[in-house]
Amino acid sequence: MVRQVVLDTETTGIDFKSGHRVIEIGCVEIINRKFTGSEYQTYLNPDRDIDEGAAKVHGLTLDFLQDKPRFIDIVDEFLEFIKDSELLIHNAEFDVGFLNNELKLIPGKNSLIDQMTEKIVDTLQIAREKHPGQRNSLDALVQRYEVGGYDREYHGALLDSKILGDVYLAMTGGQSNLLFEHKSKSSGTSQREKKKKVTNGKNNNSLLTKLSESEEKRNLEYLKKMQDETGTKPIWLKNK
Repeated sequence: MVRQVVLDTETTGIDFKSGHRVIEIGCVEIINRKFTGSEYQTYLNPDRDIDEGAAKVHGLTLDFLQDKPRFIDIVDEFLEFIKDSELLIHNAEFDVGFLNNELKLIPGKNSLIDQMTEKIVDTLQIAREKHPGQRNSLDALVQRYEVGGYDREYHGALLDSKILGDVYLAMTGGQSNLLFEHKSKSSGTSQREKKKKVTNGKNNNSLLTKLSESEEKRNLEYLKKMQDETGTKPIWLKNK
């Protein structure tokens, strides 16, 4: 079982070294490349002002956050949710830096994010390797992979975690691997039997159809599109 947690944060500003704090944490769980429906989300009282630029992005105000818990109040339940998972974060250095700073501000709390999890995967780095020289912000990836169905008037940690989960699955092959695995398990024997009949039968050529030039061209274009979207060369293209 592969347990992954997609994580995002919203903050009062861009630099925790200047005293900025986390004001929202959002997480969604993926197991074996499927969303489980298990989520974690909390708003936090930062005990400080929010930069105007940050507020324009996430729409959170200090008035709204005044009655919300502080990080120290939720730290145990948060760490329990991400414990032993593979964390998926877009621009992980930013979020991990903020979260580790919050942990360091708690007296006697020695655990850091990377010590609580199996692995931290930076999806921004994956995107840069797949799409060098292109814009690879989450917004750009949403457009590139045609991820829809979300209201993004404002950024929110839980919302962006769900979106990033969809983007990550699309960027790394989507749900197709699961579909192919299911089909091969359920129909592997019958496919082998069919192959045997084709190769051993007297009239095996009657089962084969030669593609026209235009059909072969369309098929090749489709396979190349699959390669561009998944980063994996389809087996049918290996001899092209």
